Amino acid sequence: MIDYEKVLSKRAEELKPSGIRKFFDYASSLEDAISLGVGEPDFKTPWAIRKAGITSLERGKTFYSANSGLADLRREICRYLERRFSLVYDPKTEVIVTVGGSEAIDICIRALINEGDEVLLPEPCFVAYAPIASLTGAKVVPIETKREDGFRLTAEALRAAITPRTKLLIFPFPNNPTGAVMRREHLEEIAAVLRDTDVMVLSDEIYAELTYGSRRHVSIASIPGMRERTIVVNGFSKAYAMTGWRLGYAAGPEPVLRQMLKIHQFAIMCAPTMSQFAAIEALASCDEEIEKMRDEYDMRRRLMVQSLDEIGLSCFEPEGAFYVFPSIQVSGISSSDRFCEELLQQQRLAVVPGTAFGQSGEGHVRISYSYSIDHLLQALGRMRAFLAARREG
Repeated sequence: MIDYEKVLSKRAEELKPSGIRKFFDYASSLEDAISLGVGEPDFKTPWAIRKAGITSLERGKTFYSANSGLADLRREICRYLERRFSLVYDPKTEVIVTVGGSEAIDICIRALINEGDEVLLPEPCFVAYAPIASLTGAKVVPIETKREDGFRLTAEALRAAITPRTKLLIFPFPNNPTGAVMRREHLEEIAAVLRDTDVMVLSDEIYAELTYGSRRHVSIASIPGMRERTIVVNGFSKAYAMTGWRLGYAAGPEPVLRQMLKIHQFAIMCAPTMSQFAAIEALASCDEEIEKMRDEYDMRRRLMVQSLDEIGLSCFEPEGAFYVFPSIQVSGISSSDRFCEELLQQQRLAVVPGTAFGQSGEGHVRISYSYSIDHLLQALGRMRAFLAARREG
């Protein structure tokens, strides 16, 4: 008999399962449960995009593409980045099409990190960064972001965290789970700290199209002196409601992208061609679809912030993505894990504990509003009943 304790990777064994999936899977096993736990658009992929994918199948375009992606798609990505965010890249050498933004994050970290390098991670943040970095042998250094700073990374906190071993700053804005956004003036302060260092930046901009108000997303790569040290990661899941198509991309300086491409070649070969043909159509013709979905999310955002405040869950007003991150202090429950467990057991409502996004998320929960208004109203009713029962008890 094989002793699996001896053959399994210790680093893999030390990885903890996603805190998001834990509650989602449990909720799925309960017949009458509803969930606000998963960050997935409830919109169908726009028809023009679906039609382009279908047409590619009908025409038999089912072969491998170039490792870095279809040339037409890479050109369209570059046109899109310049049109929407004033970022200029060479489609031949500075863009890689990946299997979702998640693969782009993975190969970027693997291309940059050596054993013992330090990776700075503003928290709370998306659950995947720290495990991926840990698998490379990196030392993950959390930087707590605070509500009084709008959950933004401050220049002071960044400066205090940098050491001679610091190799990479992961920059997750607009932020999941807080909805925080870094505006140009904040980015310039961060850039001033980094310019005289060798620290690279992985800027995860998957929610770039989902910012609210008159000021739209600004990429840190557009700030003077930052392009040469920044790898921009983006994709199609959130803005175009294409989660199941599994398509993303990375754009950045050629010396880094060259190493990322080698890892991508050996691990993946290329992204699915059907999804790539669909993505060309998304970038070329679906700007209006983005606006329609953003307007709907904005309405839901305002509903959730107002409603949560009314029932006593003090809520930072998110400026991006499609999550709210309220404090649970009013409940009298100090542990966000216990809050979520009791809410699910008593009211059959699943939300995600703040600790799933790092220890600095304690005392909060993440609630996704990427659901219909009816779904949100039903969930708010259950949350209201849960808190009322706590007060009466």
